[in-house]
Amino acid sequence: MKNFTIDKNKGIISKEFLNRNILDFHSACKYVSELPYKRNADKSNIKCVFDDWGGTCSTKHATLRKLALENHQSDVKLILGVFKMNAEYTFKIKNTLDSFSLNYIPEAHNYLKIDDEYFDFTKPDSKYSQFENKLLIEKEIEYNEIVTEKISFHKNFLKKWLSDESISYSLDEIWEIREKCIKDLQKNDEVEIQNSSSVCFANNLDVRDDYKL
Repeated sequence: MKNFTIDKNKGIISKEFLNRNILDFHSACKYVSELPYKRNADKSNIKCVFDDWGGTCSTKHATLRKLALENHQSDVKLILGVFKMNAEYTFKIKNTLDSFSLNYIPEAHNYLKIDDEYFDFTKPDSKYSQFENKLLIEKEIEYNEIVTEKISFHKNFLKKWLSDESISYSLDEIWEIREKCIKDLQKNDEVEIQNSSSVCFANNLDVRDDYKL
């Protein structure tokens, strides 16, 4: 993965990293991935991962995208992907999917694309390969689009998916079924939930945060 030195006086995110003696992009990625996985008080605040000492797949990768832009590294892209969340991915949702005769529900995730490679810094052991073969669509977004744009894109995708697959649920109904799946992921205690998967959807707190309107 490419690396670059974080320059002084480049912006608020560069300053936050330098104040923590984090001097280059590789170190910044490592730092972000090791921050606790948690919901942020205000996802529209680009400094929220520092203020809250933690973050979600959305806020962590938005921070890294902003850092790259401040240091004139525009080839570090922020990606929004939608993938098949099914029982193979997380067995906890099998009963809910079966009860509504669904094989999967499309779910959303943020990560980075750098040149032609993909990277996930949600957690130290996160890897793009963990959900790559389940991806349905992905697009580039900007660091300030992780709330409204993410929700809008996800819901628009679901509308088309329901139509294309001739699934007899409305958008509101499929959203409620999705919420049941998220609740399934909360059945164990918080410690297990926080360590159950490196991808934000299986860790569910990010999903609850991103889609709370």
